[in-house]
Amino acid sequence: MPARDPIAQPEQTWNRRRLRSTNERLLLDRLRAAGSASRAQLARETGLSKPTVSSALAALEEAGLVHEVGTHTPERGRMAVLYAPDPAAGYALGIDIGRSWLRVALAGLDGEVVARADVRNRARTSGALADLVVTTARQVIEGSGAGHDDVAHAVVGTPGVYDGERRRVRYAMHLPGWGRAGLFDRMRDELGIPLEVHNDANLAALGEYTYGVGAGSRLFAYILIGTGLGMGVVSEGRLFTGAHGGAGEIGFLPWPGRQKPETLEDAVSGVAVVESARAFGMSGQLTAKAVFDAARQGHPAAVRAVQLEGERIAHTVAAAAAVLDPDLVVLGGGVGHSVDLLLRPVRETLRALTPLRPKIAPSRLGEDAVLLGALATALGTARDVVFERRSGS
Repeated sequence: MPARDPIAQPEQTWNRRRLRSTNERLLLDRLRAAGSASRAQLARETGLSKPTVSSALAALEEAGLVHEVGTHTPERGRMAVLYAPDPAAGYALGIDIGRSWLRVALAGLDGEVVARADVRNRARTSGALADLVVTTARQVIEGSGAGHDDVAHAVVGTPGVYDGERRRVRYAMHLPGWGRAGLFDRMRDELGIPLEVHNDANLAALGEYTYGVGAGSRLFAYILIGTGLGMGVVSEGRLFTGAHGGAGEIGFLPWPGRQKPETLEDAVSGVAVVESARAFGMSGQLTAKAVFDAARQGHPAAVRAVQLEGERIAHTVAAAAAVLDPDLVVLGGGVGHSVDLLLRPVRETLRALTPLRPKIAPSRLGEDAVLLGALATALGTARDVVFERRSGS
């Protein structure tokens, strides 16, 4: 009798375990993508044998990754049990840090938000803002009823570009002190949750692609116009960030100012709208929202300020069109909420500027775009982490 190869046995065991894990993940992904299904339906759709499907479902159920959600009785045949992923098997945390608001949401693995908090950002220092993020995130988790250890991953959206090597954010001029090294390490340590950091415009673009008007677009640009100016680019469903994470930082493009050279952000932002309105004769305590509201009422100075903003946005779109050739440009952010007033001057000016005219649309997600993009990104990782934890892969 030939001797057994001592190396082959562990390898065969590993291969069988790997195959089981692959089958389980295949079924779980199918249930997540297309909804509940029976054993027989899963066997037909995946090409796996019925015994293999039954064994994989049993393992997934024991791991708490799927559960029974009902039954189905066909016209002919026996009643079948329906299975679906258990959304409470784990959770993902999304965080949107803005100059005026902090938004935090927790979602189950099905993407359904189970708890959320929107808090005014009144922090005067970067340390106070980091504390506010941690405190709010803890409150959201505790208020949801989820266990802290069940939160598998968190994603933060912030102005600027996160430098992973130096552990700091660059270019976040509207959040004083936010470029200090170690702030996100501190938040990560205090929360005790794996935490990933992304530019807010990039996450808004991913949110709009996943849940909003960008769905199905081959290449689209999301222009975030608020306190500052930024752009996220999604190509074939994937975010384009450039060599150093700075792709889309269009606020740094030069703009010919009256007194001195300015940047595009100086010309196209909420602050620029207010400055234009004052230059045209509006007075009092003004905000971009107040200017747009006055324009809707026909206030001459406000109407001129909005017209000028639309023309400047058209230059932004023209630059994006020339470099990227997108099939869609989405306008979002605080100023983007007033796209109803801006679309006409943007389109008219764009026709005069360039033969490249992508479709322009308002954001469908509004102020939630960054938060939903953070959740979508966190969910992608959280699902992998939870599967590996519970299945022992």
